[in-house]
Amino acid sequence: MAMPSVLIVDDEPDIREVIRFALDGAGYRVFEAGHAEEARRIIAAETPGLLLLDWMLPGRSGLELAQQIKQNPKTRGLPIIMVSARGEEEDRIRGLETGMDDYITKPFSPRELVARVNAVLRRAKPEEEEDDVEIGGLAIDHVGHRVSAGGVPVEVAPTEYRLLHFFMTHADRAFTRSQLLDQVWGDQVYVEERTVDVHVRRLRKALEPTGHDRLLQTVRGVGYRFSDKG
Repeated sequence: MAMPSVLIVDDEPDIREVIRFALDGAGYRVFEAGHAEEARRIIAAETPGLLLLDWMLPGRSGLELAQQIKQNPKTRGLPIIMVSARGEEEDRIRGLETGMDDYITKPFSPRELVARVNAVLRRAKPEEEEDDVEIGGLAIDHVGHRVSAGGVPVEVAPTEYRLLHFFMTHADRAFTRSQLLDQVWGDQVYVEERTVDVHVRRLRKALEPTGHDRLLQTVRGVGYRFSDKG
């Protein structure tokens, strides 16, 4: 099976060269763009499997480009890793809340970057041949990778889908953030526990219009539980 392609969007050629070298060594096919408009053209023509996106770009910022990608039904499922010199917690949280699948702070280890790319692509790939599940009128068609509430489609991003599927197939059990990282994010050791809270908020927002956000319960002193019981 061919490796997915990765699009590097960064206005610094030296940074792109470092990333390209690391990804080439891992077997990925790599595209490069120096600004947002060039990135948009490549996304439309090549349909990359993942986007490595710098925040600070000339013209339109990486954050603006990411928002545009996530608002477009044709590209909203494209996994995005933000690569930025902005390392403050609030910057990372803002990036994740925009729809980033991960956030890497410059300077970074090329080996760590490849590990994160591998992990994000692994999370974005639907698992095969698992049972469908339905709780309180909320249903997952796992083969079709679809979520619906009373037959009405619910738009859920890839990471939130994996989180929801895990919750619904392990209903009524409370999980710590650490346990959720292990089960949903796999052996990716670089993701912070705060990331769980960000994706839980995004999942609740997606479920809010149908009232199913109430099923995703906060368990004080523990973490989270999914249940249709009070």
